[in-house]
Amino acid sequence: MKPATEVFLKKLDERSERRKAEILNAADEIAIKGTAYYVKNDGDDSLDGKTPQTAWKTLARVGAAELCDGDGVFFRRGDLFRGILRTKSGVTYAAYGEGEKPKFYGWDKSLADPALWELFDAQNHIWKWKEPILDCGTLVFNDGERHSRKLIPTYRDGKFVCRDDESRPFVMAEEMTRDLDIVCFYDARLTTRPSKGEDFPVPIMDGESLGELYLRCDAGNPADVYSEIEALPRRAMVAVGRNANVTIDNLCLKYIGCHAVAAGGHVVGLHVTNCEIGWVGGTVQSYFGDDSNYPEGRRGSVTRYGNGIEIYGGCEDYLVKNCYIYQIYDAGITHQVSTRGKLYRMEGIRYLDNLVEYCVYSIEYFLEKDMGDTESYIKDCEMSGNILRFSGYGWGQQRHNVHTPAHIKGWSYENTASEFSIHDNVFDRAAYRMVHLVAKKPESCPKMCRNTYVQKLGLTLGQYGANESAEPTLLPFDENADKTIAEIFGEPDAKVFWL
Repeated sequence: MKPATEVFLKKLDERSERRKAEILNAADEIAIKGTAYYVKNDGDDSLDGKTPQTAWKTLARVGAAELCDGDGVFFRRGDLFRGILRTKSGVTYAAYGEGEKPKFYGWDKSLADPALWELFDAQNHIWKWKEPILDCGTLVFNDGERHSRKLIPTYRDGKFVCRDDESRPFVMAEEMTRDLDIVCFYDARLTTRPSKGEDFPVPIMDGESLGELYLRCDAGNPADVYSEIEALPRRAMVAVGRNANVTIDNLCLKYIGCHAVAAGGHVVGLHVTNCEIGWVGGTVQSYFGDDSNYPEGRRGSVTRYGNGIEIYGGCEDYLVKNCYIYQIYDAGITHQVSTRGKLYRMEGIRYLDNLVEYCVYSIEYFLEKDMGDTESYIKDCEMSGNILRFSGYGWGQQRHNVHTPAHIKGWSYENTASEFSIHDNVFDRAAYRMVHLVAKKPESCPKMCRNTYVQKLGLTLGQYGANESAEPTLLPFDENADKTIAEIFGEPDAKVFWL
């Protein structure tokens, strides 16, 4: 166990910057067997899209196209596309041309237009966005220079009330106490879906829930103060769904409130490579009171969500490689499911050579076997060569459940697994656990080797082991952390550095 000296940390920063530069400047090397289609900002959706000169213009045209297995859709580098990219099975989505990766942003327009903000409360510097907008996870100013704190009231008895004291109505002037605070309101459609054994109306949150956005900006009209303002709206950016053999390469996916890449069911052959994915998540998933963390899961509590790349369900041949992922509300990369009595197989998973920074969970996985399921499993899962930095230090840590962050977050479910290895990664500082690797049986825990751990003394190393009889001990990161990693993780070849 060695001290993380200034020289060591500088070298680690330089290594991370080299990895970032390699990812951001990755060459276009995708080969397809079918027809190539092209998309650019000055294209024309009425053309055939089969050459750069006859390129399409919009994501809507791409989503409506009759694409075949083996086809590819190529977006011009340096261009910016807004909205949802709806994929088709067997199709590759990649870049062409010169310059920066093609950018995909979540909302239909930039919020940096002074004409679209009106002063709502001059005394408290509260501004209202004039147009209907989906629930926003946060607002990002000047490409990450600053971001908003999202305030989230609970909905009860036909009105929004304070989350920590439901007897108090939510009054913006009293609650928006910081510069750049935001709050979103939508209750035009309600549902009485039961929660926690009760039956109460709450807002329906989906892609049609267009409501109101308010922003406190002490310096004046926000679009006069900041040249760039982007919202993270409640929608997915690359909608994979159950489509098979989808490849996403060399795209920049930013400013989206749900997941940047969203897949579910049983997904075969999803490959995400050479992509930049940043500023994702934080929107309200539901008002159903099904969040067990706050406040103790009582009715009316609110769940926020949003991952960089997610498969919810089963998977085969799932690859995330050479991606730069940062500032994610939840997980940078994840495969996860609560089985609800169904069989889910998670096989052939590879997370390789990624740089992940400032996410609550750099990598998350879990297999919760419930409602009678005994057959689901994880098999052949490898996480290696990744540089994972500053878990729990990003904007997502404005969450209420502040003690959950980890670089690799497996929670404490059954997590039945075999051929599961975590090796040759860098775990660089975490606000809470460095790793949370728990399973019902000890043989389901990952095999650990040659990982590097960098953490502040007095913080937490994490948990590792079986929970069949009792939850594994929460291990401190102390002067004996190297011995703990060797004995408990079974990793005598780990490199351990303390700050």
